[in-house]
Amino acid sequence: MAMDVFSVAPLSQGPDINKISLMAQPSKKTASLLKSLVPSKNQLTSIETKRIMSVLDETIHKVELVSLLSQAATTAARPEETWGEDLTQAVREHEDLCRVLLDKVGALQARERWLQEEEELEEEAWVHDRRLSIELQKSHLLPLAQQIRASTKNVLRLLLSDPQAAGDLQTRSPGRSAGAQSFIDSLMELRGFLFEKLLTSPMEVRDKAQLVQDISKHSRRHQEVIDALGNELAASLKQRDTEVEKENAVIQELKNQLHEVLKSSDNSLLRIKQESRKQQKADHRASQARTAKMQQEIVQLRSQFHNLLMENWEAEQALRKKKYKVETEIENWIQKYDTEMGEKQDEYEELDAIHKEEKIQLEELRQRHAVLVEEFSQIQQERELSSRRNMEAEQELVRMVRAATLIQAVWKGYLVRSMLRSKKKRGKAKAKNKKGKGKAKG
Repeated sequence: MAMDVFSVAPLSQGPDINKISLMAQPSKKTASLLKSLVPSKNQLTSIETKRIMSVLDETIHKVELVSLLSQAATTAARPEETWGEDLTQAVREHEDLCRVLLDKVGALQARERWLQEEEELEEEAWVHDRRLSIELQKSHLLPLAQQIRASTKNVLRLLLSDPQAAGDLQTRSPGRSAGAQSFIDSLMELRGFLFEKLLTSPMEVRDKAQLVQDISKHSRRHQEVIDALGNELAASLKQRDTEVEKENAVIQELKNQLHEVLKSSDNSLLRIKQESRKQQKADHRASQARTAKMQQEIVQLRSQFHNLLMENWEAEQALRKKKYKVETEIENWIQKYDTEMGEKQDEYEELDAIHKEEKIQLEELRQRHAVLVEEFSQIQQERELSSRRNMEAEQELVRMVRAATLIQAVWKGYLVRSMLRSKKKRGKAKAKNKKGKGKAKG
């Protein structure tokens, strides 16, 4: 019942076919193709795949523990000193809830069967009312099922926190139901399939798909060959039937001849019987003589057996003393082993407690690391913003320098041109003055 609650949350002789060679010998290419079906890795490397497999293994372990709870009710009284008061009380409450649910479900099933038998005799309205009452009672079972689900989770939590009690439950339980064992086998099969799937890379998946296509092509070709051989086989069977008919005719003739031979052999059989009776009487007298001789030998062998028995009794007593001594030594070794294993168990429990404390400290350090990573990301963003602003300022300064340089170049060009113009005007004025002076002299 606990398993169910967990799952809800659950004649003519033909030719020798072996002589017909239908299968070809596997080639090297086929062997290499078959090797591609095997994963190249045999261990998980990534953390995600390991986590997936660990979650599935933990689920299988929980299902194995839960499947044993239904069988724990049939066992003898549970040792409270091994399980503890909390676990024993939780298991008893869980068994009580399961028993109540089973009683209610059995009563409802009995009422449904009785209602099916009375359905043909009673009125439809009365049957409808009865069905509604049964459905109402079924709806009342949902809170009880939820209580059983919560009780199952509580018992499972207590068992996981106490490995010794879980081991004691596995050793004391007589076994699981067939449905629970089938479910666990299915989970194990799923684990194997998932493990193989996680080991397979996308390239291997593509190779497998190509291999499946090649195999399908080969299978179609082989099917064509098989069909052709089937037609040949049908023809040979037809030919065989004609030969069988001929042989049946020969057999019938032989039977007739055999019947005639049997008639002729009756006389010889009577003669042989008479001779056998005479031989039987002679053998009986000889056997009586041999029996008397063998009885004398039996008496002698019995006396020899008694003498050997007395001799072996003394040797047996010596061996018994030696066996007792060895058994005492073995018992002492077993007691010594038990004491040493008890000390090892205590040491393991201490180390387990230290490991749990270190896990708590590791979790705190991880939280601090997450806070520091967040602060570092903020500082990094601020640095990036400041670097962008500095870059923009440098680009602006470069643009201003280029603009100033351009303005200065234009201004210098303007000054040079203006100076050249003034020099040209001065040269023209001097030329005019020289011409005027020449004319005046003339």
